[in-house]
Amino acid sequence: MSKQKNKPVMYSALEVANFCGVVNQTAINWIKNNHLKASSTPGGQFRVYPDDLIAFMRERNMRVPEQVLSDAAASKPDAEKNVTASVLVVDDDVALNDVLSQYLRTQLAAVPSAAAHAITVSQAYDGFDAGSKMASMRPSVVVLDLDLPGIDGFDLCRRIKETEDYARPSVVVITALEDSFSESKCRELGVEHYFKKPLAFASVWDAVSTLLKVKA
Repeated sequence: MSKQKNKPVMYSALEVANFCGVVNQTAINWIKNNHLKASSTPGGQFRVYPDDLIAFMRERNMRVPEQVLSDAAASKPDAEKNVTASVLVVDDDVALNDVLSQYLRTQLAAVPSAAAHAITVSQAYDGFDAGSKMASMRPSVVVLDLDLPGIDGFDLCRRIKETEDYARPSVVVITALEDSFSESKCRELGVEHYFKKPLAFASVWDAVSTLLKVKA
């Protein structure tokens, strides 16, 4: 019995509009004006592939829904599955977390490769949320603030590196700690990169992109 091929997922203009939070006519206009790549059915209805919608949304700094990312992964041939990398940014400073995460998404979108465009950037604002997402996502890279409320950042680094359920991701530490031994201790725990705040976002991107092997 032959294996059933993955059936490609395609969205209607209305589904695109719902994902983007706009009215149906706006999505149709995007397509008609060649801003959003689409095909047309014999009946004249538009259809959009998840990968094309992801590229469109990222170019405009729009948040890509998890459903679209999941549909894009499900539509790929079996040989291409299970290779999607991800980044988890963990910092209780909500503003910094949001700005850094968006910066990483923008940089990934600018890399001319489909592999980079498939990489997701997720966020956690406390240790509990971080642990839950690391177990479910098994991210490739964790960008981690050492000074989380109620959490020993060094112990968290150790657990990230030793816990099989987390798949031992690469760790990029970002911290406002000024003591002289923090960096050496992090290095001993296996942390790949260490940056002090205020951050130079370009340096963090260089580290993350190198670990992800998507450097342009």
